[in-house]
Amino acid sequence: MTEIISLESIAPSNAGGNEASIAQNDFARGSPSTWFPRELDEQAVQSNMEEMSKGRLVVVVGVLFGVTTVGSFSTGLLTVGLPRMAADLEPASVYALSIGCLLILAGSVADLVGSRKIFLLGSFLQGLFVLACALSQTGIQLIIFRAMQGIAVSFCLPTAVSITTTSFPAGKRRNLGLSFMGAGQPIGFLIGSVLGGIFIDTIGWRTGYYMCTAANFLLCVISFWGLPIDRVPQVTWSRFKNDIDWVGALIASTGLGLLSYVLANITGQLSHIRDASTIVPLSVSLASLPAFIIWVGRQEKRNKPALIPNSLWKNSTFVSICITVLLSWAVLNGMELFCSLFFQDVQQLSALDTSLRFIPNIISGAILNIGIGFLIHRFRVDYLVFISSFIAAVSPLLMALTNPAWPYWYTVFWVMLLGPFSADVLFTVAALLITDVFPEKTQALGGAVFQTVAQFGNSVGLAIMANISTSVTNHSDYKNKTSSAALLEGYRITFWVSFVWMILATIIGGLGLRRAGKVGLKRE
Repeated sequence: MTEIISLESIAPSNAGGNEASIAQNDFARGSPSTWFPRELDEQAVQSNMEEMSKGRLVVVVGVLFGVTTVGSFSTGLLTVGLPRMAADLEPASVYALSIGCLLILAGSVADLVGSRKIFLLGSFLQGLFVLACALSQTGIQLIIFRAMQGIAVSFCLPTAVSITTTSFPAGKRRNLGLSFMGAGQPIGFLIGSVLGGIFIDTIGWRTGYYMCTAANFLLCVISFWGLPIDRVPQVTWSRFKNDIDWVGALIASTGLGLLSYVLANITGQLSHIRDASTIVPLSVSLASLPAFIIWVGRQEKRNKPALIPNSLWKNSTFVSICITVLLSWAVLNGMELFCSLFFQDVQQLSALDTSLRFIPNIISGAILNIGIGFLIHRFRVDYLVFISSFIAAVSPLLMALTNPAWPYWYTVFWVMLLGPFSADVLFTVAALLITDVFPEKTQALGGAVFQTVAQFGNSVGLAIMANISTSVTNHSDYKNKTSSAALLEGYRITFWVSFVWMILATIIGGLGLRRAGKVGLKRE
């Protein structure tokens, strides 16, 4: 069973900006405009906000919410259907890999040519490749089309950030726009997991992907009509060549892509680390880190566009929120996968029964996302992150102590209910903090940075947990390593690892964000 642990995860995208509070704190160090020497047309951005009617604003929120929901819908289908789909087509984890490769590059290009154009392209391609996944007849076909779907999603995620921040003024509207986008993740996951459980046990998993295709193309049509027209200067060859840090984007995309490949390759099979097919890309990915630092530093000294300025990493708030996001997303997706495997492999539940046990998790996540949109501007960021992360840490602790024979309501119900607290509160908080570092005209790049950190957390978390689980199971005293008892020992250790990571996220978030103050405040 551990050989097919390869859950692809979508971390939804959102972002916002608030300079009123943060300008007095860590983010006041240095002017962002000096990091990105592009002409900032703030009047056009403000005009775009003022001209949009309330009805159009609702459409924008609905479209971005819908795209997030559809993406998470396919993840829900995969989570509960992984054992059955693996037996059918043997899928590999390439989805997160392809997303991680192109997020930064897609965000940079979108800031130049217009977020609406890139978003529409990504939305159309996502529908096309989801349909191709549904029609796949072999494992190779499914792998290829899942990779293509990941590329399409990488176009949508950072541009959704930019569309949100340029459609909503800083304050409550923007906060709610982001929070509704965040709510799309648990709602989509709920629909996908429940319907997936029904389809898998009856008419087959492909039906869910047909539904996902129809919804995606409908959203694409609505997006074409409803999303605001891009207000960007005319794109000339000179601007296209000089206003994007192409070398930095290439280094970052190559390094992240190869590292994602390595993590996917060793997930559940750590022995692959000794293979040449793993050693070579790992070496190149590690070498890309100092190369990126040197290149970006050179760009800063020459006052040229730098993808992610080195000076950002001197900012304790920025570094703390990135680490907290990485840990939180690693735990969130690891818990989703291993709880699903616990239900199906240890408790021997059907796909439908497994999906029903996630319902409290999904409802809790949706309520948290929407609630934080209304309340985020009232509380200090460090308090929000510390309390929510501490509550979320209870979830893996309870799961580690759970006896499979216990009734659902003893511990697992509370595991599901408390699990989303950190990630779903952090969703809006992190988007506002990270994208606030970037000027209005580079919000897609800011959203790409946020999504890259989250995706990296997914890949690292799943790789580490899968390998630990496999190792513990293989070294257990049980002769049958595929028995429920042997698998339980491996799964249980991943819950303990998740608990430790959430405690780390609690400490880092609580201490590292002390100077961030409040976010989501209205600008005068």
